[in-house]
Amino acid sequence: MRGLFYFCDMLLFIGGSEIIIIILFVVMFFGADKIPELAKGMGKMMREVKDASNEIKREIKDSSKEIKDNIDNEING
Repeated sequence: MRGLFYFCDMLLFIGGSEIIIIILFVVMFFGADKIPELAKGMGKMMREVKDASNEIKREIKDSSKEIKDNIDNEING
C-alpha cells in the first residue's frame, strides 16, 4: 500500500519534460490512432472514480447526520 502512496506523491511533482517523454512513449507504444481511444477510456475511468468517491462522501455524511440525530433524540427525550 505504501508503494501506491509513493506513486501518487510522485505524480504531483512531474514536470513538463517528464510529461513530454511520457507522451512520446505512449505515441510510440500505442500509435497515434489509439490515443483518442485511450483518452476516452481514461476520462470514463476518472469520471467513475469521481462519482464513486462522491457517493462514499454522501453516505458518510448521511450516516453521521443520522447518528447525530439519534444522539440528540436520546439526550433530549
